[in-house]
Amino acid sequence: MASGFFAILDDIAALMDDVAVSAKIATRKTAGILGDDLAVNAEKATGFLSSRELPVLWSITRGSFVNKLIIVPVALLLNSFFPAAIGTILIIGGLYLAYEGAEKIVTYLFQQSTVGEVKQADNKPGDGDLEKVKIRSAITTDFILSVEIVIIALGTVQQARLSLQIMTVSVVALLATVGVYGIVALIVRMDDLGYRLIRKSEQKGMLFGLGNFLVKSLPVVIRLLSIGGTLALILVAGGIFLHNLTFLHNFTQGLPVIIYEFLIGLLAGVLAVGGFRLVKMLIGYFR
Repeated sequence: MASGFFAILDDIAALMDDVAVSAKIATRKTAGILGDDLAVNAEKATGFLSSRELPVLWSITRGSFVNKLIIVPVALLLNSFFPAAIGTILIIGGLYLAYEGAEKIVTYLFQQSTVGEVKQADNKPGDGDLEKVKIRSAITTDFILSVEIVIIALGTVQQARLSLQIMTVSVVALLATVGVYGIVALIVRMDDLGYRLIRKSEQKGMLFGLGNFLVKSLPVVIRLLSIGGTLALILVAGGIFLHNLTFLHNFTQGLPVIIYEFLIGLLAGVLAVGGFRLVKMLIGYFR
């Protein structure tokens, strides 16, 4: 009996060692997507009243956990019984990301004044509609990026036994959520930390300088994350298309991969935005 118990412990220890190694490899391979996930979600979690930042972020984080609970078992089942469906799902998700990124660029370039008016109206204290819209958008985007992360992680252990697949993908999914949203929480609370340091410093010394720096840096960081998040959406979309549509490899023309991915993502996004607006216009016309 005792020997059987210790044999089980040995098996568990060996599995944990394998999980640690495979999770490390999978995390390294998904690092780029995790960086994009951070940029996108940090941008979506900002722009609220200070008292609402953490509640909004917590709502998005809960949604991210639910996304992973859905994606991980579905990905494992599809990988076992219908692997061809994974590529199709990724392409549909990539099209959504391309649309969202291109829509931001089109809106900025052609409707900047209107957007400014809408933002001023939407950011009134107590208005919960903006929160709900941004939370839904953030959770939807997180879902698409999570699919990409889970699929890449699964690809590193695709030929391994099922127990190792489950453990590795689950660990990567958990690290992705905790790591990304933990960093986002630190970013959105930079100014509050800065104000606390300023109050404790009595308006002088190193603490005052650091606090002042954090307060002044936050708008710049948010602006950079907004730009980075938009670019990340397009790049991730382009990467999905390039990896899953082999005919696109014939048109690289010697371009660096990152530029080619951006161009593919941007073109797909602009076409998606144009198609969506055309359909919307036709529906309005025939009503």
